[in-house]
Amino acid sequence: MPHKILITTSSFAKSDRSLLETFVEQELQTVLNPYARKLTESEVSELIEQHQPIGMVAGVEPLTRKVLEKAKNLKVISRAGIGMDAVDLQAARDLGIVVTNTPDAPTIPVAELTLGMILSLLRRIHISDASIRRDLWVRPMGNLLHGKTVGLVGCGRIGTYLAGLLSSFGCIIFGYDPFLNKSDKFPLVDLKRILSDADIISLHIPYNQENHHFINAERIQKMKKGSLLINAARGGLVDEDALHDALSSEYLGGAALDCFEEEPYTGKLKDLDNVLLTAHIDSYAQEGRVMMEKQAVENLLRELKKAGCIK
Repeated sequence: MPHKILITTSSFAKSDRSLLETFVEQELQTVLNPYARKLTESEVSELIEQHQPIGMVAGVEPLTRKVLEKAKNLKVISRAGIGMDAVDLQAARDLGIVVTNTPDAPTIPVAELTLGMILSLLRRIHISDASIRRDLWVRPMGNLLHGKTVGLVGCGRIGTYLAGLLSSFGCIIFGYDPFLNKSDKFPLVDLKRILSDADIISLHIPYNQENHHFINAERIQKMKKGSLLINAARGGLVDEDALHDALSSEYLGGAALDCFEEEPYTGKLKDLDNVLLTAHIDSYAQEGRVMMEKQAVENLLRELKKAGCIK
């Protein structure tokens, strides 16, 4: 009976079927996500209990202690993506399960989407597009990105790459990152200055309980009036109710969100025209997706070899 690999990402190998052949070559049987969407805790738990995989290529489904305790044979969880907040890392350590991620692959796709969101908000592209679809002819006057001050909260791979893109527009760039002392690309300042001086604030930090609602009502009030907030990082970083109030009152000029506390998103932000909403597509570019999935497979096979599960 071949060992099984559970693949819970909803669109695995759609752009590169050869990734599945990689498992066949190792005499591993793959079990794909049968729902073609993000799994719930109970759904992933049932799949693990039924198939008892030795490895997983995981998405953003909740891999809680309760779920992982059902995985009697699981040796490796290979996240196809950066964020690890959906995995109970302490539980994984306690159960002897190795957890890896793919921090490089999403860099360009996420940075490019963030730039696109900024430009769309500034020029109000989404508003004009929506008007034409309603048989109207709305020509909103927007603003230039050129010369704007951009504050990057989180200055790792994505924030740094985005800074390179923004520099082509003549932007003034500051960064804030509690884990960095200096950057060769732009000045690092404290969060207070980012909030008060930036025309555009873009979030590029992971989510955990410590930074739940990192952008809350108090910090929004410290932001520059009329500024823009971009979150293509993680849901839960932004207090969506506080953001709604700030956008409704036009204290903030606009916001763009690609991730939400609850997905699919059905909240009241969708009723505002000064917010741009996308369905968690940050790394969902064909080239980036192939790279991410390839790295996830490589990570999984490497760790399974270390564990002596495959040759």
